[in-house]
Order: sequence, then structure tokens, then C-alpha cells
Amino acid sequence: MVDLDMSEPPFSLLNDSAREHLRAGLDLAYFARDTIILDAGQPGEFVFVIHKGEVAELDINEAPERSRIGHYTDGDLFGAISVLNGTSRYRFIAEQESLCYLMPGQLFLSLCDSEPAFAEYFRNRIAEKTRLMSQRRSQEDVSLADFMVARVSECQREPLVVASTTSIGEAVRILRDRQADSLLVEWQEGLVAEDSSRPGKGYGMVTRTDMLESLVLEGADPELALSAVASRDLVGVEAQQYLFEALIEMTRHKVARVVVWSGGQLVGIVELTDVLSFFSSRSYVVSLQVEQASDLDDLRAASQRVPEMLDSLMAQGVRMRFAMSMLAALNGRIIHKAWGLTMAEPQRSACCLLLLGSEGRGEQVSRTDQDNALILADGCDWPNLADDATHFTNVLAELGYPHCSGHIMISNPQWVGTLTQWQKRVRSWVAEPGPDNLMRLSILMDACSVAGDLTLGDRLRDILITETRGNEVLLSHFARAVLQFSTPLTLFGSLKRPEHGIDLKKGGIFPIVHGVRSLALERGIRATSTLERLEALVIDGRVERRDADDLGEALQVFSELRWRTGGSVPDINEGGANRIVVQSLSSLERDLLREALHIVREFKGRLSHRYHLEYA
Repeated sequence: MVDLDMSEPPFSLLNDSAREHLRAGLDLAYFARDTIILDAGQPGEFVFVIHKGEVAELDINEAPERSRIGHYTDGDLFGAISVLNGTSRYRFIAEQESLCYLMPGQLFLSLCDSEPAFAEYFRNRIAEKTRLMSQRRSQEDVSLADFMVARVSECQREPLVVASTTSIGEAVRILRDRQADSLLVEWQEGLVAEDSSRPGKGYGMVTRTDMLESLVLEGADPELALSAVASRDLVGVEAQQYLFEALIEMTRHKVARVVVWSGGQLVGIVELTDVLSFFSSRSYVVSLQVEQASDLDDLRAASQRVPEMLDSLMAQGVRMRFAMSMLAALNGRIIHKAWGLTMAEPQRSACCLLLLGSEGRGEQVSRTDQDNALILADGCDWPNLADDATHFTNVLAELGYPHCSGHIMISNPQWVGTLTQWQKRVRSWVAEPGPDNLMRLSILMDACSVAGDLTLGDRLRDILITETRGNEVLLSHFARAVLQFSTPLTLFGSLKRPEHGIDLKKGGIFPIVHGVRSLALERGIRATSTLERLEALVIDGRVERRDADDLGEALQVFSELRWRTGGSVPDINEGGANRIVVQSLSSLERDLLREALHIVREFKGRLSHRYHLEYA
């Protein structure tokens, strides 16, 4: 019996009968070193799976020093495209003595005809392959599996819409009769805000609790119009978004319901109870604990469950981008709550607390060192600021966010200042773009407002855009950092395999994050997350859709493999190591890592051309 491991894609995509059929049709062949196993132009007669050995893929039309384009080792598969296309485009040669399983071409084609998922694997780009890697993490009999493919449209309920002139008394009767908890209020002409052309601005919302408080606590007249009590700050999602994304929005904005849009039109509403009917993971339990925390001890207990929640989500096959979004939303809520429990009024509302680095971008794969800054309103009087700031960073450390080794925290006066002081700092960094100042600009670019007066964060973003827009010299200096670390591929395009492993952060994550950050700085894009920046760059016409998708998926590959290392290090601006040993990866993971690193290499080349960098 052939001892071929079929637990990994593409063979895991076959059913049991097809696997047995495959095993019966395999043969085993020996190739001496330097043997040409499959030559360019040769008919594709077999698909090869390496049992032991190493095989190089060569483009014979290139100069010898550039001809080596691929490298395969134990468990890797090659020759499938040659069978599908009829002939081989490249030469495959044994670099060491090699044993390979041979799958006859006709057997391979028959499996492709009978097993669509198996056939699709060989035509997939990186986006589909990353989904396979996520699926490999999923366990049997988990309720999240159905949830992760559910769309908002499957969960939404019909909205109850009333006119803004409807009285509170009438609204209470409507809620009673319809057994509902909320109403959408449509503003009448003359009451609509100036920006009502945006989805959601023609509507407000009123809940049963809102009306109860107005009638009982505030003594409102039952004939009072809903326009006086309804909230106009609605959180919305699109009908075709994943339901999991709706849960993330509820967590991030601390709301129990979102409105649903499709093509700019109101089509429904989703309440937290609707989501919970699909979802029973620990994520909601943790967020509920955070919101109900009345002191730091309660908040600490909730915070300690966040790593457990992330591991649970990943074990159930949640895609990395969603897991990171949920982690970012929860971390933001915890830090916001800690700010409210720690800082006194009026100071805490006369400033804006910023999260920086991977926290600001919402791209953490586990708990990282705290990176934060503080903007004070001009004229803010805070006599004990230094002591209070130090106390707050100590509180965060107790909640599970270690002190930043680079002292990028509000306990460091360099990361605290009024809006005017911040403007002066930005101007000085732009005027003298040395390595330290460029690093500070990079850190501030990722800043996300999390507590206090959030408009101060928006105004600082305006300053950053104004002070840097159109400065080609600055942009060239800024973008040069993408070349700071080499891509861990050999000259011939195969994975480097040092015994101590390759650094995923330096070799893969940083070039994408900083390269996209550079393009965003050039275009004055306000988004902070890498994926949101890529989307904005596509809309702006600066990046092709295919390239943006590939970069986003490559970032997910690196993040997932980074999570698998079991530990996190300080943010990429601070260095550190985050290594993974290539030899420990499955065939699919090696294939994805190699493809993702090629995407990075090509991206660095495009950036080098755009910003006139010396790229090798």
C-alpha cells in the first residue's frame, strides 16, 4: 500500500473512495541527482509528489543566473499544470537523490472531473488557498461553522419605520403591538441634517429604553414627538457582509443593533439577539463582561479571557482578518473602559487617547506591548498629568498590555502634547526626515482614537495630511524603509531555510504594512488599517484590484503563520523576532508562504520604481 499522506490539501479534498482509487494508481520512482524529471516542452504524463528529496524548477528561456524559479521538497507536488496544459513550460531537475510518487495524468484528470474541489485547488490563487488553510483549523461539530458563512441578509428583520412627528405614546403602542424593542424614525423635511445624502442620515432610532427613560425619569409628555428623543447616530452594515462583521461593529460601537443597507437603501435591522441565535462563541461573553465591568478588578477578569477567545475563534476556522478585527474591537473597548475608570473629569474628556502601531491598525494576532499617545485640547489644565499618565500605563500593564520597551506611551512626555504642540512636532519631523523622525511619522500614521474627545484625533489626522501632502522628497525617504529587510527568498525564488527560522514580520508583514502606509500617506488617505488603506487605494486608482487582493491575502498568510508561532513580540516599529521554521510547515503552508513572499518581492519592486529607491 502506498504511504502517501492525504491529510493535507489537495488530497484532503478528495472523498474516501477517490483517495483509495488514487492510492491504487500510484507508483514510486527514483531519480538520481541532476536527473531531468520533466523537461520544458515535454508532454505532461505524470503529477509528481516528492516522498524524499529536493527538486528545482527552471525557466530555460532565462539566463542561468535567473532561471531557477521554484524549489520543491518532501511533500510538495509538481507537474499538475503540465498535465492540465498538455506540456510543461518549465524544466524540473532533481537537486538531490529523490523518491517521487507518480500519479498518471489520466488518473489525475479523472479525479479533477469527478472532484470539483480537487480540480479547483490547482486553479486557485492565493485568496482561495488561504481559505483552505483556515478550514484546516476548524473542528467538527462547532456552531461557528454555519455562522461564518452566514450573511447579514439571512438574519435581518423587517424594519419598523415611523415618522419623526410620531408621539412617544403612539410609539409605545406600536412597540407593544408588534412585540418589538426599537423603531426607526424617518426625519421629515426640514429636520434632516445637511449630510442626509449619506446612508443612514435620513433616519434615527428610538428604543423601548429610550422612551421609558424619557417618560419616567425625565417626565416627558407622552405627546412629545420622537424627533426629540431619537438618536441619529446609527451604525450600519451592508446586507451582503458576513454576520460576524455585524457582531464586530456592535462590539466596536457598543450598540445592541445595527441597520442594514443594500444599494444605499434601508432594507432591515439586525439586533444582538438575532446574532446570538447564530452565534454562541465566547466572543460575546467577553464583550458583555467588558461592558458590565464596574471596576478595574471586573475589567481585569474580562481582559484575561481575550486570549482564550482568540484561540477559540482560530480553532473554529474563523478567517484571520475577522479574528484580528474582533480582537481589535475588544482591546479598544477594554482600553476605553480603563480610561473611564482611571481618569477623572473634566480632564479625561478634554483630550484624546490614541492607540498606535498594530493596535491602531487593528492587526494584532495576540496581545502586544501597549503603544499609545495623548492629544490635549489647547488650553487644557491638567496639573497631575505626569502622575496620572504613569498610573494609566501601569493599569494597562495589569490588564495584560505590557509596557512598551521603546517607551512609546503616554507616560513618556514625548508622546503627550496639545494639538498645537503635535503640529509643531509633525512639522519638525517632516523638515528633518532622519530615521528617528520617519519612524515617529510612521507610528503616528497608524494612530486610532479610542477615548476622550475623538475629534482631536481627526484634527491631528488633518495636520498629518496637510503637512506631508505633495512632499516627494519626504515620501521617498519614508518609503525607503520597505527595503530595510530582505525578502527570505533565494536568488532563484525558493524559500530560504535557515535553522533558526525566517522572520515573518521583517520579511513579510513589514514591507506590506509600510509599503501600503507609504502609498496612503502620498494620497492623503485617512484609514489606518492596511486592508482599508488598500481598498481606498483601489478606489483612488493607485493600486489594481488584483494586486490589492493579493497583498491582503499575503498579509493574512503571514499573520496566521505568525499566530501559529504561539507568541507575539513588540510592534514592527520596534524590531524583534517572530520566526517560523520552514521545515515545520505543511506542504500547503510552504506553498502559501512561498507565494506570499513572491507577492512581497514584486510589491517592493513596484514601490522602488514609484519612489526611485535603490532596489535589489
